[in-house]
Amino acid sequence: MTSALVLLGYLAGSIPFGVLLTRWLRGVDVRTGGSGNIGATNVTRVAGKKLGAVVLLLDAIKGALPVVLAVRLLPDAPTVHVAVGLAAVLGHIYPVWLKLQGGKGVATALGVLLVLVPQAALAGALAYVAVFAVSRVSSLGSLAAGATAVGTSALTARAVEYAGLSALLFALMLWTHRGNILRLARRTERRF
Repeated sequence: MTSALVLLGYLAGSIPFGVLLTRWLRGVDVRTGGSGNIGATNVTRVAGKKLGAVVLLLDAIKGALPVVLAVRLLPDAPTVHVAVGLAAVLGHIYPVWLKLQGGKGVATALGVLLVLVPQAALAGALAYVAVFAVSRVSSLGSLAAGATAVGTSALTARAVEYAGLSALLFALMLWTHRGNILRLARRTERRF
């Protein structure tokens, strides 16, 4: 059952909502505009705030639902919950349907953490909003959210595995944002 749940997490995470919705509703490929990313931030740039918000919600849901299922089926198996959540985020970053060229995993990680460490997810979301409101730089808000989620998870997670997952997801976020981090250091990162 564990393998099936992890596979389900990966396949759910790999659904490229940004690509599908921009193609279906706007007739464009989000990968050819803005940053070329498939996530909500670039969908907002390419197709507008409303569609960006829908993609954000769907990307979070695709992270949350497989983890909810794992928690319901195996309530005393935090390592399985972590594996399913990690698989969902990796599915978003490396989707089989897009030759392993996906997004940065922020919204999907948010969905995973909403299930496993809700306080960390909410603290991270508030950090994103605050930093983005001041800086108008989405990547900076995402990195602040990830760091805040790690700290909050260390204090509030019901299982040490969940706190570990939060740290691992932040490490993945640092990897997927490596180009953004370089641009932030050079003060050339794109603003909204």
